[in-house]
Amino acid sequence: MRFLLDAEQRDFARSLGGLLTSCDTPAAVRAWAAGDHGPGRALWTGLAGAGVFALAVPERHEGFGLLPVELTVAFTELGRHAVPGPLVETVAVAALLDRLGDEGLAASRLPNLASGTTMASLCLAGHGPYALDADAADAVYVVDGETLRLAGAPGPVQPSADPGRRLSRPSGGTVLAQGPAVAAAAAYAADVAALATAAQALGVGRTLLARTVEYVTGRTQFGVAIGSFQAVKHRLADTLLALEFAEPLIHGAALALASDDEDAGREIAAAKVTAGEAAYGAARTALQLHGAIGYTDELDLSLWIRKARPLRDAWGTPAACRARVLSVRP
Repeated sequence: MRFLLDAEQRDFARSLGGLLTSCDTPAAVRAWAAGDHGPGRALWTGLAGAGVFALAVPERHEGFGLLPVELTVAFTELGRHAVPGPLVETVAVAALLDRLGDEGLAASRLPNLASGTTMASLCLAGHGPYALDADAADAVYVVDGETLRLAGAPGPVQPSADPGRRLSRPSGGTVLAQGPAVAAAAAYAADVAALATAAQALGVGRTLLARTVEYVTGRTQFGVAIGSFQAVKHRLADTLLALEFAEPLIHGAALALASDDEDAGREIAAAKVTAGEAAYGAARTALQLHGAIGYTDELDLSLWIRKARPLRDAWGTPAACRARVLSVRP
């Protein structure tokens, strides 16, 4: 089965890619890692204007409706350009509030998420104790069992393998909702987060591969480009195949989510583990073929290399995703 984007979706990807290409995203990532959120906030405003966050908000709350395929198109571009911030978490919060069934709560918060006015983060039990970029977020939501609360203090920022991913443990806060509906909405939000993260990982892998091909084409050894060596060609081909295999799985999972297919969760898990491993493989390939320069922080590519493994593990580790794929349907 083939999952091909239509002309409008391809145009959206090109438009978003053009917007991000015109921005200095490596500088924004470095500023974000240092605690300066200004450049990242400027990027956020541009993404909101392009309608990225509205893709996860229903029309009755000033969004475009939850459009999973378009969401994966957007997040692939966000990963391709290494955009910082709680991007995944914001769309997951939108999905959570929409599915909760509390129209008053949704009406008071979803329009601001759609417009980009509110930057949100999310911490779900079972997905680690940390919230991404809680120090920068305007609102941090925490789900513990059947209780949803708006966190108080974000807590101190913890060390991270990716300097552009600032993790902290939120505490305290106000209870917003309780009951079985919270747990069900949180499970759905986790699926949306996993799908968006898979697309983001695919974009990261695409950039790592493209920049590595560019490097080995220009880098010479023994008088020839190192990209002409058979071992290098094979390594790059394996990386490309892994990324190409992940893309239709992501699109297929997005279609399953859009149709409320009962197997959507398993398809998302398959897409997540495949894309995550492909991106991590691309990072290892990039590091090996760039040689010693690949280890330097000064090289912009290091921002993508250091992002691959955290994305592989975020919102579903490879082991958890494989277990879900192999689980027997109730």
